[in-house]
Amino acid sequence: MAMTGKFYEGVGRRKAAVARVRLFAGAGDFVVNEKPLNEYFKVAGLVTQASNPLRSTQNEARFTISAQVTGGGPVGQSEAVSLGLARALLAADAAFKSPLRKAGLLTRDPREKERKKPGLKKARKAKQYTKR
Repeated sequence: MAMTGKFYEGVGRRKAAVARVRLFAGAGDFVVNEKPLNEYFKVAGLVTQASNPLRSTQNEARFTISAQVTGGGPVGQSEAVSLGLARALLAADAAFKSPLRKAGLLTRDPREKERKKPGLKKARKAKQYTKR
């Protein structure tokens, strides 16, 4: 399903997930990794999360969206798609900045899993200390 013509692109990242989202003028199809949105994200909450920027700007049927997502799990991927979509919408029309900003969709969530340190059980969890 190769789409051609003019498009707007946005990159979204969350945890270990990276999403490249492209907006085309079209009928309102939403494709993630060559699958329809509802088929790729099985949980309804993740579908809502991924398409949130479209609802905030009232553009559900104005654009055809194609997203390529790698890494992470379903939640991180849906949030990465959401951020990428918000950035692509912003590239398409600067007037969308206010509603997207109000909904908190342009802010990158920097939280990632901290690496495990040597001598500890997890990133910060140590063995229980005994005095005697």
